[in-house]
Amino acid sequence: MLTPADKLIAEFDRGLRTLFGTPMAARPSPAAGLPEAEMDAAARRHAAALMRVNHCGEVCAQALYQGQALASDNAALRKTLAKAADEEIDHLDWSRRRIEELGGRVSYLNPLWYAGALAIGLVAGRLGDGWNLGFLAETEDQVGQHLQGHLDRLDPEDGKTRAVIEAMKQDEAGHAQSARDLGARELPSPVKAGMRYAARIMTGTSQWL
Repeated sequence: MLTPADKLIAEFDRGLRTLFGTPMAARPSPAAGLPEAEMDAAARRHAAALMRVNHCGEVCAQALYQGQALASDNAALRKTLAKAADEEIDHLDWSRRRIEELGGRVSYLNPLWYAGALAIGLVAGRLGDGWNLGFLAETEDQVGQHLQGHLDRLDPEDGKTRAVIEAMKQDEAGHAQSARDLGARELPSPVKAGMRYAARIMTGTSQWL
């Protein structure tokens, strides 16, 4: 059985691997085997910037789930969070690989956003299971909307990037439903609005930095 110190070290290691390591997906990338579309330089930069935002979002998701799990005493909830985090590792790898294929880079601001998301997760976890799950469900709903916006803005011929985003969107919907099945509470409208505002800041900065 792990001691509290062991758990802290393990979580610190997970954070370092998320930020500076190369997490490997358990599932093959949805883009694998698909042909690369013929796109001009501007379209490739645009797709890489969108995927940089998505990669940053997945870094934040790892930190968020980590904070929520650390602050929760509910074994079933921690299991749900762990499953979601594992699938988000797939997203991290898929996003990074697609960014590299497009000739782009990940965001310089990932450590900053990771720290912020971890703090938010710790706070959400201390509010009780219903609110913790509600925060998870609302986060995934907003991520799904954000991913749909990227699909709408992508070059229609860019099937590889589109396949990655569509698979991520499907997973996020599953995470949201799992949270609701476990008793997620509906968050107040001002909280939802605050989450959307914070997300706009993150996406706006990581698209360029």
